[in-house]
Amino acid sequence: MDYPAPEWLQSNAGELRMPFSDPVKYCILGVSVALLLLALSILAWQIIRCCTETHTAVPRHGAAISDPLHSVEKTRTVGNCSGAPSTRTENVNAEVRWLSRYLSQASVPFSGSSKADGGSGEQADIKKVDGSLRFSIYYDQPQSQLVVTILQVEGLLVPGQMCSLQPFVKLRVMGASFEEVEVAHRTNEEGDRTAPVLWTVLQEWRTRIVKGSCNPLFGDQFSCIMQELHHINLRMEVRHFDKFSRHTVLGEVRVPLGQLNISYPLELQEDLKTPQKDLVGEVLLSLKFLPTSQRLEIGLLQVKTVLTETGSDAALYARISVQRNQCKLRYQKTCAVACSLVTVFNEVLMFSLPEFPLEQCKIEVSVYETCATRKSPKRLIGQLTLGKEKSSEDEHWSSMMRSVRQPIAKWHGLLI
Repeated sequence: MDYPAPEWLQSNAGELRMPFSDPVKYCILGVSVALLLLALSILAWQIIRCCTETHTAVPRHGAAISDPLHSVEKTRTVGNCSGAPSTRTENVNAEVRWLSRYLSQASVPFSGSSKADGGSGEQADIKKVDGSLRFSIYYDQPQSQLVVTILQVEGLLVPGQMCSLQPFVKLRVMGASFEEVEVAHRTNEEGDRTAPVLWTVLQEWRTRIVKGSCNPLFGDQFSCIMQELHHINLRMEVRHFDKFSRHTVLGEVRVPLGQLNISYPLELQEDLKTPQKDLVGEVLLSLKFLPTSQRLEIGLLQVKTVLTETGSDAALYARISVQRNQCKLRYQKTCAVACSLVTVFNEVLMFSLPEFPLEQCKIEVSVYETCATRKSPKRLIGQLTLGKEKSSEDEHWSSMMRSVRQPIAKWHGLLI
């Protein structure tokens, strides 16, 4: 049996009724629906804009990579993008890559291979070398002393940099060691395959800097004790000084001392030639790529060099840097290990690669020797470079990408 509701409940229900007519109610409902549709339209526009800018951020400054692994990683990265903050970060990274690439091409006044005394990066190879180097060599046989005098550099022609040229000469006395090496045979200028020869730096000097001159006069003299001159080369590089230690190599002159009669002072003038690297050792390097965590593991296993007459406290360490998509990551150093004919490190360094696809990835390994008894605490032994470019890949890098999550070891030549 249904009972009627109390009078107080009926009175309260009557008070809750809206005192508006039906047209007013329909107008309020229409405005609410219009505002809801407007908010949904703005949300959809922001989502479309986010996805569109994320897709076009990387191809704007470089072509996409057709590697299936890279395609999967790129799809995953785009799918995770869901808001304006991540879109802004992607745009800033793309602009930074483009600006760094543009500035690296526009800020280099010379086209030559440069190397810092402390191990900085390298520029493009020299296409044309102008100028000549005048120097004097003398070997004092009774005292077993080699004396080298740098007299003058003539005819340096660098377009647009006549006034700002700051040349100096870096000298290296290189000794040859005919030992078996694991790296592939090298090719000489005539195209013939030759057996690699390990070189070692016996002495290093550098002249003073002459500012603003294309024909600088030096007159700097250097000497060292040399027991014999067979298989000894004198390598002299004319460089342009840079305050950030990125000295540009303008040209070089090589003199085989064993083929010259320098029992009396001999003055020579040689044209500058295109700089070449010398093989000074080998490095056994291991690479492993982890696509899920987007990490690159670089293992420095062994370093083979020619032993010099240094103190017992000599040690080797390596500095490894990774540059991906024109952005240089923070470098890492290995521990110092006592120097021997084959120095064993067995140390693995890990680098994060958060940005995909990888258009370019450059790995640079610089090996240094430290000795407390020398005037300079550290000395660059040699460098090696490998990785991936837009149009080509290193063989070691290709093997690593074919065997992801597996370490791939390979010998590489150490050059200076």
